[in-house]
Amino acid sequence: KQWYQRRVPITAGGWGIFFTHPADYTPVCTTELSMVQKMVPEFTKRKVKMIALSCNSVSDHGGWCEDIKAHGNLEEVSFPIIEDPSRDLAVKFGMLDPDEKDAAGLPLTARAVFIVGPDKKLKLSILYPATTGRNFDELLRV
Repeated sequence: KQWYQRRVPITAGGWGIFFTHPADYTPVCTTELSMVQKMVPEFTKRKVKMIALSCNSVSDHGGWCEDIKAHGNLEEVSFPIIEDPSRDLAVKFGMLDPDEKDAAGLPLTARAVFIVGPDKKLKLSILYPATTGRNFDELLRV
């Protein structure tokens, strides 16, 4: 049987937030995604779809989601997390932190946030250093 993935634009019917993380299993990333999941109902009320990116593989994301759920006492992580182990997307979107490197000496993905409106135009972009967490209450306000 052949499988197909349906591609639905992140802004289909509303707003989209694309946010990135330097790596799976880091304390800041885990607490951020736990908070994001807790805020899903508030974002949903505002017709906001969320998608995350981390430079680890999808198989790593599965284990990480278990950590996120355990940390936040959550039943699920309901938004997708894109893999980018080659950092192709991070380079394409200018999301590398030149000052922070991983154990292999590769630049870490900075904590980027892109908010896209229903008109598919970028409304906000913020680039945080890899070592700095974000305030998702502020992103909800935006």
